[in-house]
Amino acid sequence: MIKEALDKVREEIPEGVTLVAVSKTKPVASIQEAYNQGQRVFGENRVQELAEKYEQLPQDIEWHLIGHLQTNKVKYIASFVSMIHAVDSMKLLKEINKQAAKHDRVIDCLLQFHIAEEDTKFGMNFNEVKDLLESDEFIELRNINIAGLMGMATFTDNTEQIREEFRNLENYFQIIKSHYFKFNDGFQHISMGMSGDYPIAIEEGSTMVRVGSAIFGARN
Repeated sequence: MIKEALDKVREEIPEGVTLVAVSKTKPVASIQEAYNQGQRVFGENRVQELAEKYEQLPQDIEWHLIGHLQTNKVKYIASFVSMIHAVDSMKLLKEINKQAAKHDRVIDCLLQFHIAEEDTKFGMNFNEVKDLLESDEFIELRNINIAGLMGMATFTDNTEQIREEFRNLENYFQIIKSHYFKFNDGFQHISMGMSGDYPIAIEEGSTMVRVGSAIFGARN
C-alpha cells in the first residue's frame, strides 16, 4: 500500500519540490517500507518519537521536526535533526543555536508564519518576523541557518481561502527574501501544503510539502 501511495504522491510533485513524508504515529516498519522505495526525508512532530525512530532507522535519513517545539526539548534532537520547520520565537531560535553549537553544527530552520484563521495554530505575524530579523540578538546567531518560511492553512473545504493563505505566505517569502536574504542562497524554502491541500500549495509556490496520511494512511 505504501509503495503505491508514495508513487502516486510523487507523480503529483514537480522537480524542485521536496516531499517530506510525515511519519508521526507510524511504526518503524512503515517508515522502513517508504525508505526502501527511495524516500529519504521524513517529518515528525514529537521530539521523543523522533529521537526513538532516529536510533532505529538508517542513518542517511534526513529528519525534519515539523511540529511545535518547546525550548526544553531542543537538546534531544540537536545532534542529528536536519531541519526544524516551526520556529515561532526568538527564544526558541536562541535555544536551537545554543544546542547546535554544542554539537558544532548549523541547523536549518524555517520561520513559522500564522496564515490561518484558527487561533490554535502557532506562528508569527509579519512585524514579529521583521523585528526578529532586525534584532542584534539574531545577528549574533552562528549555528542556525534561516532556510525559509513555513505555514499551515486553515482547516476548511474552502479551497479559495486556502489558496489565498498560501499566496500570502509566498508573498511574505518574496518580501523577506528581497529585504533580508537577497544574497543568501540558503534562504530558499516555502514549506506549505499537507495531504489535503498540497496540490494547491505547489501551484502557489511551495518548495516543500508535508504529506502524511496520503502516503501512510489515516493517523494511528
